[in-house]
Amino acid sequence: MFIKFQSFLFSVSKLFHHQHQQWRGMGAMTKVRLKWVKNKNLDHVIDYETDLKAACILKDAIKRSPTGFLTAKSVADWQKLLGLTVPVLRFLRRYPTLFHEFPHARYASLPCFKLTDTALMLDSQEEIIHQSHEADTVERLCRVLMMMRTKTVSLRSLHSLKFDLGLPDNYEKTLVMRYPDHFCFVKASNGNPCLKLVKWHDEFAFSALQKRNEDSGVTGEDSTYREFKRGQSTLTFPMSFPRGYGAQKKVKAWMDEFQKLPYISPYNDSSNIDPESDLMEKRAVGVLHELLSLTIHKKTKRNYLRSMRAELDIPHKFTRLFTRYPGIFYLSLKCKTTTVILKEGYRRGKLVNPHPLTRLRDKFYHVMRTGFLYRARGLGMVSQEELLLERPEEDLEEEGSEEEEIVEGSELEEDSEDE
Repeated sequence: MFIKFQSFLFSVSKLFHHQHQQWRGMGAMTKVRLKWVKNKNLDHVIDYETDLKAACILKDAIKRSPTGFLTAKSVADWQKLLGLTVPVLRFLRRYPTLFHEFPHARYASLPCFKLTDTALMLDSQEEIIHQSHEADTVERLCRVLMMMRTKTVSLRSLHSLKFDLGLPDNYEKTLVMRYPDHFCFVKASNGNPCLKLVKWHDEFAFSALQKRNEDSGVTGEDSTYREFKRGQSTLTFPMSFPRGYGAQKKVKAWMDEFQKLPYISPYNDSSNIDPESDLMEKRAVGVLHELLSLTIHKKTKRNYLRSMRAELDIPHKFTRLFTRYPGIFYLSLKCKTTTVILKEGYRRGKLVNPHPLTRLRDKFYHVMRTGFLYRARGLGMVSQEELLLERPEEDLEEEGSEEEEIVEGSELEEDSEDE
């Protein structure tokens, strides 16, 4: 049985248990329907990370292969799995700095691919990062499980989030098995394998928003968090509105009402809150904010969230939360999918506080891009030192300011959900 944290910080929902009907009775917030706003810099992030993620998945698959290589035939039907818009064979040939092509020993016409020395070097650096930051990874995985209603998540859902959470490729056999006091494998009622939290950790039940406000309070910049701890105030979400939205009176009034609602920690029990109330909506926004904060790229695909919707206790049609709060979230429609991004995590298309693993992935992407640009000239003309030279300013940031463009006539339907 899980031990519940008894401090005020993590019992806010109990404090407002007798008030949640009152919040409904005071009248629902006046909500404004907003048009979808295009952010070119954040869309650019989705563009490059789609290829980056596919290359990382292929790299790990080659590494796991008993033969040390993959054939073109074995990966021919992986295009949808990798989220690519081009055939896998064409994708592999795009990046000769990572994937070395050679003919099969028995079938000369069958292309095979193994990792280059540069790819193997980057992979070894990735292993070092996983080992040196293992405690951080364990904490983030615990936090994900602590937000779940049953403190359990299906391995299928977790596998989808593996890249976004920065989990090692074989986390089930290494990371999980090394921490039996934190995690265990169980089967759901439908027979699906799941990962379950063994013990509640009070020290982890502290949201990113609470930490942000605490850090601000410690430096003396803001007394909001100190007032929150005394029960005299609530916590507000940082917001960055698209150009022109923040000045609209209706939008400002709506957001002011939203920010004044009590903040409910995503690690608290929400069963006593009216599911139709504005308070529950703010709680759901807080859950999504926290989950995106736990990802190392501060983003994930909408479909990945859907698989955990019931466990997270968020609305069935939760896409409306992203479109309703464009100051907190951004929805990208790039690469034939819908990705949700935590806006505060980026500035001018770059992560504000990059994790060491994201820095390595930036280097990985630079190697990919260099190989693509030099394909016609031959790899022999490019030194390994040049391949491993980091150029994040060139590769990851577009010129120009953090500009968002309202697309007339383009609205994301609140009820549209990819099945």
